[in-house]
Amino acid sequence: MSLVDVATAADFDAHVAAADVVACHFWASWCEPCAAMDQLLSTFAGQHPAARFLRVEAESVDELVGRFDVNAVPFFTFHQKGALVDTLEGADAEALAEKLTARLGGSPGAAAPAAPTASAAEDLNQRLKALTTSAPVLLFMKGTKAEPRCGFSRKVVAALAETGADFETFDILEDEEVRQGLKAYSDWPTYPQLYVNGELVGGCDIVLEMASDGSLKETVAGAVAKSKEALHARLKALINKAPATVFIKGSRDEPRCGFSRRVVAALAETGADFETFDILEDEEVRQGLKEYSDWPTYPQLYVKGELVGGCDIILEMAADGSLKETLTAA
Repeated sequence: MSLVDVATAADFDAHVAAADVVACHFWASWCEPCAAMDQLLSTFAGQHPAARFLRVEAESVDELVGRFDVNAVPFFTFHQKGALVDTLEGADAEALAEKLTARLGGSPGAAAPAAPTASAAEDLNQRLKALTTSAPVLLFMKGTKAEPRCGFSRKVVAALAETGADFETFDILEDEEVRQGLKAYSDWPTYPQLYVNGELVGGCDIVLEMASDGSLKETVAGAVAKSKEALHARLKALINKAPATVFIKGSRDEPRCGFSRRVVAALAETGADFETFDILEDEEVRQGLKEYSDWPTYPQLYVKGELVGGCDIILEMAADGSLKETLTAA
């Protein structure tokens, strides 16, 4: 028997009542792993014509999605003699084959994935830690902020947008390693997942509850403010680290743009000491310093913690001799 598409809860219930063993795949057209899971189900369906293998488009039959608490796709339910006996979330071919085999017997031989080594797991955890702390407010979701690819992600993006606070998103559909690894890292089995200052807040239900009671706006606004305070403190320390510091693209020995090269040459000609900071190596500083100094371009020269200016101003000062005087006084 082939896979049967089900469009209503009544149709679903009729199929479940009509067969001793039923497996149902909740899927979405935009989710590529669902297609691979369908192939595995089709193999079992061909071997077990007495059983029924159903497909439900998750975003089309809300009654069934709510009944089985479907928070992500692919999602599978298993029924015996009309009763729900098991569920499975995620594109885990090995687990799906095991659950089907336990109820039907026989197996198409789904290959078991290799177990990750300890070093690989450690590397993944370090990557996940870096990701979850890469922005004050970060949502791991299906799709992007502009184009959510599931109803749950869409609802959470809308709730966050209503707070008016800045937030970033990560598309788990573009990175299977992160998609699977973050579930274990956070001990949270579904998506979306919202992180604030590197800490898991929760999934769709929790975020929507917080949006309803007003605590979501308070939480994300506080995180953004705290992050800006920390960044401003860091920038203040950087511009005061040396008597004269120029923020450029590249280093003093290897400037990586013409403006930076000219400024470094002008500063070197004064004979005074100065430090350089490579903004290409630190995106947080590169973007944050523009706002902090209210100066949109680089290079930026600071003397005793005060902004002197960019390339044009520095070259003008070099030409009239005031650059050497300014640096010597520092």
